[in-house]
Amino acid sequence: MADAPVAPPNPILAGLACRCPRCGKGRMFSGFLGLKPRCEACGLDYSFIDAGDGPAVFVILLAGFVVVGAALVVEMRYAPPLWVHAALWLPLILLTTLVPLRAIKGVLIALQYHHKAAEGRLQQRGEE
Repeated sequence: MADAPVAPPNPILAGLACRCPRCGKGRMFSGFLGLKPRCEACGLDYSFIDAGDGPAVFVILLAGFVVVGAALVVEMRYAPPLWVHAALWLPLILLTTLVPLRAIKGVLIALQYHHKAAEGRLQQRGEE
């Protein structure tokens, strides 16, 4: 009896777990943000991946919203000295930028695979 085809994993969940977008089992990253050349479970070649600056942009927008909003509230309510701001916001900046960066990159890569996104190409007249 042949094995039934396995449904592809949810791209959001696979990306958040930093797993292969095709099988959901193999690890996607070899280091913090470095990609492996291929999936160790299903052999998917990761050379198609081009996340570019997308993950960094999303992280910067998220971190900026959280940190600047919190800093403004603290400044308006308490008006602490500058060293208190440095002590509060430097760790929060590190936390809100480094923690989600890998997961967001994984999600963008999984969505790129799921939607078969590729580099844009111009078509000549008469081509389909």
